[in-house]
Amino acid sequence: SITSSLAGTLTKTNKLLSVRPLRARYTPEIGDLVVGRILEVHPKRWRVDVSASQLAILQISAINLPGGILRKRTETDELQIRSFFAEGDLVVAEVQQLHQDGAASLHTRSLKYGKLRNGVFVSVSGTGGGGGVVRSKRQVWTMDGANGSGKIDVILGVNGYIWISKHVEGEGEAQQQQQQVGVNKMEESISSKVYSSQNDWIDVATMREIARCRSVVLALVEHGLRVDEDMVTMGYQEAVEMGKESRDDDLYLGGEKGKRLAAILAGR
Repeated sequence: SITSSLAGTLTKTNKLLSVRPLRARYTPEIGDLVVGRILEVHPKRWRVDVSASQLAILQISAINLPGGILRKRTETDELQIRSFFAEGDLVVAEVQQLHQDGAASLHTRSLKYGKLRNGVFVSVSGTGGGGGVVRSKRQVWTMDGANGSGKIDVILGVNGYIWISKHVEGEGEAQQQQQQVGVNKMEESISSKVYSSQNDWIDVATMREIARCRSVVLALVEHGLRVDEDMVTMGYQEAVEMGKESRDDDLYLGGEKGKRLAAILAGR
């Protein structure tokens, strides 16, 4: 008899038997967009939890510093390393390099990467596990909030870490400016504000819609559905309509409401 060392779903390809595990550690690949949490601060680098078997590395030379992307890293920057990222900070970054031991090197050399604020963190299964985040064309997008709320930004880390936040006007304009002027002329766009840990004011309506979007993501994962832009957007729209049925608890998508939402999305 054949016994698997993992618990999961059996997949048969001709005579090849393989098991897709119910839960698996994220395996980094170059170019992946990931959300991580700073765990350790060392001279010239940070160690970042990205749900992989080993902590990822973010070098101080791989981030944008106030004053320009091309300026030389100085001893002052190294002494003030915690003013950029400190323990517990959440960051969105890209996998730049893989080492022989499997550890990943990250970079945030883009205005669309960096410290995360004004939102809520959600941890689900990443690529390699069961229902959860899958690699897709877009991992980051902005959608319109319902019920008079502002716009909402969604970041789906391939590693299964998700960030849902209030959309801050001006960040998109800065990204457009970056695309127009190129990397070499970004100096004036980089300021210490991008490393601020202070959240902006968020109105109650936007908070509620952020919470609703989080409930949609958790419902997708609970019922084994993929988590990508299309499913989250459609699920959010359905959740808004379902919320109109009862104002008592319109944000909760567990139990029968979650099953109903999953059935609607699975049928599309």
